[in-house]
Amino acid sequence: MVAASWSANRRTRHNPAMTTAPGPAPTPTRTERLDRLPFTRAHRRLLVGAGVGWALDAMDVGIMSFVLVAIGEQWSLSTAERSLLGSVGFAGMAVGAALGGLLADRIGRRQVFALTLLVYGLATGASALAGGLAVLIALRFVVGTGLGAELPVASTLVSEYAPARIRGRVVVILESFWAVGWIAAAVVGLLLVPASDAGWRWAFAIGIVPAVYALVVRATLPESVRFLEQRGRHAEAEAAVRTFEASAGVTPPAAAPQISAATAPIPRTGVPVRALFARTLRRRTLALWLTWFGVNFAYYGAFTWIPTLLVADGFSMVRSFGYTLVITLAQLPGYAVAAWLIEVWGRRAVLVAFLAGSAVAALGFGLAGSVAQILVAGIALSFFNLGAWGALYAVTPESYPTRVRATGAGSATAFGRLASILAPLVTLPLHDRIGTGGVFTVFAVAFLVAMVGASLLTELKGRRLEEDV
Repeated sequence: MVAASWSANRRTRHNPAMTTAPGPAPTPTRTERLDRLPFTRAHRRLLVGAGVGWALDAMDVGIMSFVLVAIGEQWSLSTAERSLLGSVGFAGMAVGAALGGLLADRIGRRQVFALTLLVYGLATGASALAGGLAVLIALRFVVGTGLGAELPVASTLVSEYAPARIRGRVVVILESFWAVGWIAAAVVGLLLVPASDAGWRWAFAIGIVPAVYALVVRATLPESVRFLEQRGRHAEAEAAVRTFEASAGVTPPAAAPQISAATAPIPRTGVPVRALFARTLRRRTLALWLTWFGVNFAYYGAFTWIPTLLVADGFSMVRSFGYTLVITLAQLPGYAVAAWLIEVWGRRAVLVAFLAGSAVAALGFGLAGSVAQILVAGIALSFFNLGAWGALYAVTPESYPTRVRATGAGSATAFGRLASILAPLVTLPLHDRIGTGGVFTVFAVAFLVAMVGASLLTELKGRRLEEDV
């Protein structure tokens, strides 16, 4: 006891800091308060609210893959015309993704989210009335602009509210709503599109639903606390945090909240894209762009044309649509497994593993010689590809600091959309030259390119968004 006491006294004499009474703990910032919360009903409302918008987006994109088969036959479209119609929406998505991110960092995540739903919902409804190819192409470009702007903005909003320890999992769950929308599109395609010559018009008419849902988003979803703080709107930011704390039964601190350096007010100016290539961000920007490009090329090249390619290989329209529905159902378990693994393995490991699985599945689909083989390979492709999408949407917004987060996510998405424009343009001409096996070998190579980009990403599992990234 004497020796222990002497040792303790000696440490105290040589470490004056140990003799100082600890002061009161600093008041946590609003973003720290959000990160410490459990997953609450308020988080669930935000996740479902954004997820419904995400599902409606997927439904619109998915419906087009079925409509292309019907319109191609009814209007006797050439390969080039069908390719143009299949890719023009993705051209709009590239424009929308870039503009949406910039606008979200300027006027807010919620505002842009609601606006995008309104734009593509109205344009999709108008597509049902198109009387010719030129009008439909123009409308699909407008639809794509809205669709492209929505996805990076919605993922940024959810990412900025999700607790740090489960942020990746929450964003993957958000992405899983894509499968819900694509499955809905497959059901519409199977039951409605082949039913009559006007079936594709009724399918487009359903697409007006997002315009109505925009009102719900504007009225019920919260604005990002980090964005509000950067715009000096502290009363709104505090009210939003207190709503989430009340949902968790947490008493807010009595002292005035601190403002973290990462969310300190900034001038109301645009965010230049060149900021994404600053020394600290250059590598992750290039890695994300490469990953987004490869994933977009393979996914949209395959899933836009799977119904068409199956018909070209001798299956009827109804059987082709039915097989596509079965393949699409595998997207949900792919998301579920990725959502679990992403907080166990980390973002980069999940992304690389699921992209590798996607490449193998693409090769299997191209070599399939029977219905059973087509279904097994197609199911594997859905499972791994959509799991990879979930991990990619999780890692993208958290790779950037708050002031450029939406811009960074939007720019990566926009660069990827260049591949989604290219893939539908070249898939049918490639199919005419090298067949289904050759086309899916190209898609496998695209997945491998995405793997290279993913391997260069920084692992951010468990990191707070305000930490130095």
